[in-house]
Amino acid sequence: MKNLSKYIITTISVFIILTLPIIAMAQGDPGGDPGVPIDGGASLILAAGIGYGAKKLKDARAKKNKEVE
Repeated sequence: MKNLSKYIITTISVFIILTLPIIAMAQGDPGGDPGVPIDGGASLILAAGIGYGAKKLKDARAKKNKEVE
């Protein structure tokens, strides 16, 4: 029974390893403009990151000034 389970696991593993590249193949270029705006979300994330960084900088300066006093 132990040999049978080793055989089954090995067979399934080899099957998965051999078929994974076929499943993972990317599709070709659809051609033309897909009409997907990429900049909209990226600019919002960038603005949020800048705002978060400014807040962290302000908090760090306030903490430093509080320690000095």
